[in-house]
Amino acid sequence: MVPYTQGYGQVDDRISDPKQALRALRRRLMLFLFVVLTTFISVAVFTFQATPVYSTSASVIMDSRDKTVIDIGSVLSGLPPESSVVDTEVQIIRSRSLAEKVVRQLNLREVPEFNPLLQEASFTDKAKAWLKGLVGSSPASSTATQDDQDVVEMELVVSSLLNKTGARRIATTYGIEIYASSQDPELAAQIANKIVDQYLVEQLDAKFDATRRANAWLEERLSELRAEVNAAENAVEEYRASSGLMSAGTTTLNQQQMGDLNGQLILRRAELADAEARLSTVRDLAARGVSAEVSGEALNSPVISELRRQQAEILRERADLQNRYGPLHPDIQRINNEEANIQSQISTELQRIVTSLESDVSIARQRVASLQSNLGQIRNTVNQNNQASVRLRELERSAEASRSIYEAFLARFKQTNESEGLAEADARLLSAAPVPRAPSFPKTGLNLMIGLALGLMLGVGAVVAAEALNSQISTGEEIEESFHVPFLGNFPRLVGNEKKDPRRYLINNPTSAYAESFRNLRASIMFADLDNDMKTVAITSSQPDEGKTTLTHGLGIMSAMSGTKTLIVDGDFRRKRLSETVLKEPAEKGFLECLFGECTIEEAITTDEETGLDILPLTPDRHTPRDVFGSRTFDNLMEQLEERYDLILIDTGPLLLLAETRIITSKVDQVVVVSRWLKTNRAALKQALSLLRDFRAQVAGVAINRVDTNRYHRQGYGHSGYKSYAKYYTN
Repeated sequence: MVPYTQGYGQVDDRISDPKQALRALRRRLMLFLFVVLTTFISVAVFTFQATPVYSTSASVIMDSRDKTVIDIGSVLSGLPPESSVVDTEVQIIRSRSLAEKVVRQLNLREVPEFNPLLQEASFTDKAKAWLKGLVGSSPASSTATQDDQDVVEMELVVSSLLNKTGARRIATTYGIEIYASSQDPELAAQIANKIVDQYLVEQLDAKFDATRRANAWLEERLSELRAEVNAAENAVEEYRASSGLMSAGTTTLNQQQMGDLNGQLILRRAELADAEARLSTVRDLAARGVSAEVSGEALNSPVISELRRQQAEILRERADLQNRYGPLHPDIQRINNEEANIQSQISTELQRIVTSLESDVSIARQRVASLQSNLGQIRNTVNQNNQASVRLRELERSAEASRSIYEAFLARFKQTNESEGLAEADARLLSAAPVPRAPSFPKTGLNLMIGLALGLMLGVGAVVAAEALNSQISTGEEIEESFHVPFLGNFPRLVGNEKKDPRRYLINNPTSAYAESFRNLRASIMFADLDNDMKTVAITSSQPDEGKTTLTHGLGIMSAMSGTKTLIVDGDFRRKRLSETVLKEPAEKGFLECLFGECTIEEAITTDEETGLDILPLTPDRHTPRDVFGSRTFDNLMEQLEERYDLILIDTGPLLLLAETRIITSKVDQVVVVSRWLKTNRAALKQALSLLRDFRAQVAGVAINRVDTNRYHRQGYGHSGYKSYAKYYTN
């Protein structure tokens, strides 16, 4: 026996296997075909009833070349061909302002396709209008002016145009594609081309407006700057005049005057030094007793030179007279007097020269002193001027800055004036929009293919969803794979008269597929555990109405007909279905009476004479609140029955509803769980098996009851060779 205590309850994907997928598709074929046909027909109806729409596109490219003749800076510079700039231009093309201009130029307000007010009202619009009529119009709408209505109408047309047009960047290039759709192919081309034209015109208008605004602003700014420059320069000159910083060239007049005085002072000091040096030389000679005649001043004097010549003549004449006449000669006395006279004249002249030198030194000193006095005054004035020049330089820098700004703005103003007519658009037309020849919507062939593909996908999805949402037990493979318990076989569903009397059908058709199912179940039970005798078997189900009573009776009949001494016990105290369906008349004594010692086993058992099956029924009116199956009395009774019978089958109540059923399953040798085909829920079966595990019951397996064999094979629940087994059955 396959153990079920571990691993069961893990639901696997039932359609992951291709064969299982095909079987699932076979089971849900009608659902699959319904979804496929519905989807395909819906798409086809929509395609053939849809109004044709024509689409076309034009393209422009952002021109990154320099298109201006002169450099005018940021006023007319071309747009940089960056990704963000191209995306921005796309948004400009998609703007409402540009769309409104296109609407006015093409008069789209008169085209019903773009003006919802001119279109025939739909059922939804009529319903809304009817509801508004019931509520009553608002005061705002009743008092709306014609201008307000025109604005609303224009907004509607613009919105409609934006919905039917668009712009997008062409891959990663600088190109922009402008596309438009319309029910009229010519109108679609006109709209696309008009958007391109208006976009290029807007670019030029924007540049011209920018130039005009720049010129106006520059002109106004130049007037202000000109006034600022004049005021700054006047302030410089006024301050220079008030502070005495008059200049000639690069230096002020005081600085030039101080330079001149410095030069004169140097010269006068040199003259004074020279005069003092000459005077000092003469005085030094006189102090040493040296005749002043040898001084440079005397030597340079023409008077002294003439006197010396005369003196030299007299001395020569005296020497000649002395040599000729002797020292006492009268002429010598005369000559001596002349020499003395000449010497006196030389002395006088030397004294005059010394006096003249002293006078020159005095004059030179006075001149130097005067120059030093003047230079000190000028130096004080220059120091004051230097302090004042700090403020002057500040004023000059301010004036220079104002002058530089003024000159820059003046140059920019001249550039903008000269280049006002030289600007070009930043984009140029790459290709105009042609008139489309075929509609872009709907594409009949493509739509039908999409409808078929969509239908197939939705059909498969519906099948997958149906299988995923299907929580009912359908095949033995699910039981073994999901719950890891043995599968005990399928029990066909009886119909018509067969359903009314299953006992008679088994007796009359012992070789039928229905009878063979019970034989297989009996064999599975008997050989479930070869090491132990299998005498007591409880047959239960997770929920009511799953066919456990019919299966218990049928198994008892086939076991008894096979020669096995068999007893079936009605253990369902609540419904007593076995006693009601098997016995022709209600029993007077039964299971409870025998258990309580009110009768013997022989008195309580009823025997089916035709099949030899013994039945321990329940009387209709006997009930008990006691725990019968958990008592020692029940155990003793079962021991007595096991001594008399080879197989004891107990028909129990639903396992999830009755506590006594759980007790019975823990005391029997085997438990057979019955599930109803496409009725029993997996969760319920899982919970039932979990309870059996908790009560340590020995589960022989799960049997699927009431299987529609025709549907089972037709919808792919069984394997492909299952039909070939039918030749072995009579019915």
